[in-house]
Amino acid sequence: MAVGGAAYEVSVPFRAGTEGYASFRIPAVVRAADGALLAFAEGRVDSRDDVGDIDVVLRRSTDGGRGWGPLRVVAENGDGTAGNPAPVTLDDGRVLLVHVRNAPDATEQRIRRGEVPAADGRRVWVQHSDDHGETWSTAREITKSVKKAGWRWYATVPGHALRLRHGPCAGRVVVPANHSAAPTGSDTGAEGRYDGSHGLLSDDGGRTWRIGWTDSNPNGCINANETTAAELPDGRLYINSRNDSPAPGTRADGYSRDGGASLEKPLRPQAGLTGPVVQGSVLHLGEPDVLLFSGPADPGFRALMTLRASRDRGLTWRPVHTVDGLPAAYSDLVRCDDECVGLLYETGDFSAYTTITFRRIPVRELS
Repeated sequence: MAVGGAAYEVSVPFRAGTEGYASFRIPAVVRAADGALLAFAEGRVDSRDDVGDIDVVLRRSTDGGRGWGPLRVVAENGDGTAGNPAPVTLDDGRVLLVHVRNAPDATEQRIRRGEVPAADGRRVWVQHSDDHGETWSTAREITKSVKKAGWRWYATVPGHALRLRHGPCAGRVVVPANHSAAPTGSDTGAEGRYDGSHGLLSDDGGRTWRIGWTDSNPNGCINANETTAAELPDGRLYINSRNDSPAPGTRADGYSRDGGASLEKPLRPQAGLTGPVVQGSVLHLGEPDVLLFSGPADPGFRALMTLRASRDRGLTWRPVHTVDGLPAAYSDLVRCDDECVGLLYETGDFSAYTTITFRRIPVRELS
């Protein structure tokens, strides 16, 4: 399905209430080595809820996101949850997909309070495709390598992961992620101040993994949640996180000079990105030297999907493209080709969770 004029070509790869799923949420998108776009989402079988029978699903586009092929189930976990897709395309054309799984009754609040056994809680898995997303390997678990003892909640990105291109860490796979820590004192662990950001790193194409940076400071100010990252031309990694705590604004950001192994400084408030508490996505255009951020821009509601651009590598931001004033929530960005950037985002006329829509935006408008 495609609508819209020539300037902004729009298509709808996922619509709630179709294909046997009550809802689709949590978009992620990458470009495969053959040029196909791979749009991932969580297919939620019974409801819009974050827990229950949830699959990782995929549609492929061979025409730059104008049209989409049939829906494929990439990862499933029986009547439990497989979600938070984090895809990335490697140098050799392999597409890696990291995702998380948990038992059907393991809600986020129960996990945060420590009421769920480790075997039923959030576990991390990886699989791959060697034919540009057509078929997928059996998933294998990597939880022991990337989740610290004591961490409770755990989520990858959500959105695309990245492969580094510059400097001594070129080729490294970086998967931004977030976690919650066990509490101290009389807290239950469900408090937002126990949230933290971290990265998953692989230097051998996804065969082995380790934990990179960790930003976990239960200070009630910056407690990072869902995290995204982009590589800058100077080799630094720009890291941007949702912040659920009462710091200035609802975003926090920082930098890594060692390929995501550590942070230069702890994440700090980024008040230049006004918006509600929600996930966001960052993407560096490469040429030109412009860093993009996608997310709702209304300060109090999940609405007004907007792309903002930085010409100083994340220090300051300005709006460059507003989609519309409709409800909107999670999003992901991809470079479709030399001429266009693709925005895959949750939206609808009266609810942000009616569709996951894809929009082609000319690079010249954003740069």
